[in-house]
Amino acid sequence: MIPKIKKILYATDLTDNSSHAFRYAIGIAKSHGAKIIVLHAKQPLPSYAGTYAGISVVPTHEDLDETAKDIQERIKVVCKEIEIEAGFPCAAMVSKVLVPYGHPPEEILNAAEGEGCDAIVMGTHGKGFLAHTFLGSVSSAVLHRTRKPVLIIPLPSSREAA
Repeated sequence: MIPKIKKILYATDLTDNSSHAFRYAIGIAKSHGAKIIVLHAKQPLPSYAGTYAGISVVPTHEDLDETAKDIQERIKVVCKEIEIEAGFPCAAMVSKVLVPYGHPPEEILNAAEGEGCDAIVMGTHGKGFLAHTFLGSVSSAVLHRTRKPVLIIPLPSSREAA
C-alpha cells in the first residue's frame, strides 16, 4: 500500500534560501493532492538579552501576527515564480500559517501531531562539523523524535542562493 499524504508540515526559518525547501513541499503536495501547513517557530531569546540589550524577550501577539503576514507575502512571491516555472498555482495549497513561540523542534513536533500532518518538510544548513556532522540541530532533533516521514532538504549556501 502506498501511503497517502494529505497534510504536509513545512517548517521554515525564514532565511532567503528557505524557499528551496518550500519547492519540495509544493512538489509533494501537488503529486498527492495535499495541503501544506507552514510553520515558523519564534525561538525564545536568552533571558540576558532583555537585561543587557533592553529588548523584550517574549514576542507580543502583534509580533507573531506580523511574522505570519510576512510569511504569507513570501509564499505569494515564491508561488508566482513556481507558477511561471511549473505552470500551476500553488498559493491555494497552503492551508494555514502557524507562528508559535517556543523551541523550534518542540513546536514542529507539536504542530505535526496537533494538525494531523502526514509528513514534515524542512531545510537544513548543516552548520558546524562538531555540533552536528550532517544535519542542523533543529532538523536532527525533529528527525530523531518523530514517527512521521521527514524530508530534510540541504539549503544552498548564500553564494548559491536558490
